[in-house]
Amino acid sequence: MRWTIPSKPEKEKVLKLQNELQVDEIIATLLLQRGIETFQQARTFFRPSLSDLHDPYLMKDMDKAVARIEKAIANHENILIFGDYDVDGTTAVSLVSSYLKSYYPNVDTYIPDRYDEGYGISYKGIDYADDNGITLIIALDCGIKSIDHIAYANDKNIDFIICDHHRPGDELPKAIAVLDPKRDDCSYPYDELCGCGVGFKLIQALAQNRNQSIDDLIPYLDLVATAIAADIVPMTGENRVLAKFGLEVINTNPRPGIKALVQNIKKKVLTITDVVFIIAPRINAAGRIKHGNEAVALLTEFNLEQAEVFAAEIEQHNSDRKGLDKQITIEALAQIESNDEKENVTTVVYQENWHKGVIGIVASRLIETYYRPTIVFTKSGDKLAASARSVKDFDIYNALEACAEHLEQFGGHMYAAGMTLKEENYPTFKAAFERTVRATLAPELLIPEIEVDAELNLADINPKLIRLLNQFEPFGPQNRTPVFVSKNVKDTGYAKTLGQHDEHLKLYIRQTNSESFGAIGFGLGSKLPIAKQPSFDIAYCIDENEYNGSVTVQLRVKDLR
Repeated sequence: MRWTIPSKPEKEKVLKLQNELQVDEIIATLLLQRGIETFQQARTFFRPSLSDLHDPYLMKDMDKAVARIEKAIANHENILIFGDYDVDGTTAVSLVSSYLKSYYPNVDTYIPDRYDEGYGISYKGIDYADDNGITLIIALDCGIKSIDHIAYANDKNIDFIICDHHRPGDELPKAIAVLDPKRDDCSYPYDELCGCGVGFKLIQALAQNRNQSIDDLIPYLDLVATAIAADIVPMTGENRVLAKFGLEVINTNPRPGIKALVQNIKKKVLTITDVVFIIAPRINAAGRIKHGNEAVALLTEFNLEQAEVFAAEIEQHNSDRKGLDKQITIEALAQIESNDEKENVTTVVYQENWHKGVIGIVASRLIETYYRPTIVFTKSGDKLAASARSVKDFDIYNALEACAEHLEQFGGHMYAAGMTLKEENYPTFKAAFERTVRATLAPELLIPEIEVDAELNLADINPKLIRLLNQFEPFGPQNRTPVFVSKNVKDTGYAKTLGQHDEHLKLYIRQTNSESFGAIGFGLGSKLPIAKQPSFDIAYCIDENEYNGSVTVQLRVKDLR
């Protein structure tokens, strides 16, 4: 791993912020690194408020979207809420449908089948609308590139409102309204919303139109926070406000579906990390193993007993998913070894019977072993389908764009994408992708990076520091959990490995003049010899470990050297 320590902010700025906020140098430094330079900015950061949310009508086409929905309600039209099968899509569908159903009954939902229809708006979904007398479709977390699909719907006199957050192409679909803050002609002040976030702006606008306040929408924020966490969008601006208040809902009064998912978790307070690793994979498992409809059924169920039945089914799907991704990862690693592609700068693997629902997870697992841009293909009908994942600071979407001649279709973000191609084009695409990445990837990006926020003496870890660090939550991209480096630490003689395969490292460390701290390094078991040295440096986060009702400070070690 390479440790990157940013240059310190200007001393004058640190002192000014220290004095204004009456905080230690380390807190002022962390704030400045996050672009927070004034008392007012710090107040907004530490005390997020729902009043910080922007006017939804600042988003291009919002007035058109609201007018069309109100017209549909006035004319008793049937409305279909359509969304992708992942967490962002299913939470968005649950959000908008449950809000509309709170005052209008003619609302149906549709999640495409991952295997039969694939990603995004489908002709089958439009035909379903046509067959059921539906004249308005609201598409969430998809649709920004669905030019032909929208034209097909227009021919059937079905109107579309698109709520998306992906990058648009050169042409926008001819929908009634296209809500996407990433539109070039959209001046909305915040363009990092997830799909569910754009859906929330839509219901916020509808609520304003009906003289409801933002407080009336708080019960929906558990869904928005779940989507923000799962979609790994920046934890800044509106996302941070929505995530913070959504987490409060999850911890105090979640909808029955989420309550059923977390009721066996023995933690007093769930964090964004818990949402990422506990709630999101289970919601995702429905679409991966069975059908995304099951996630929507869970998230829109208001009877707790029935929600518990749905949650048990989804728990089984999640268990099945774990077994599949473990087995496929083993097979994919064996393929890389046997193809002698260890010197490549990319990983591209294919097996026709791999489960399409877990190839994205497998791509992430492969990056843990071979840290490089990765694509995992499987057979899907008469074509190959794939999920791509990238390494930090490398835009895999741009790389796919450079190889577009070999692909049938593709879409996604800088770090994650999906695509389909004809089977006969697989070898040429694989070679082109390797060439493109080799020509554009800086060599140092193939070494995992730990971004360190600051150097810290262990003696400076105290309750006040921890209390202030907790106020930096919720954490996420662009507001990461602070990572510190402490130098010349030593283990007090208790260093050992833990886990079935000795994969984890347990330490008790101290510096001169500091008390000793328990520390855990997940996946760092192989670094035990370093911990046996007379002294070493560690990069770590400060955690609070809750066990049997008591809370202790524990350092979560990311690397040691």
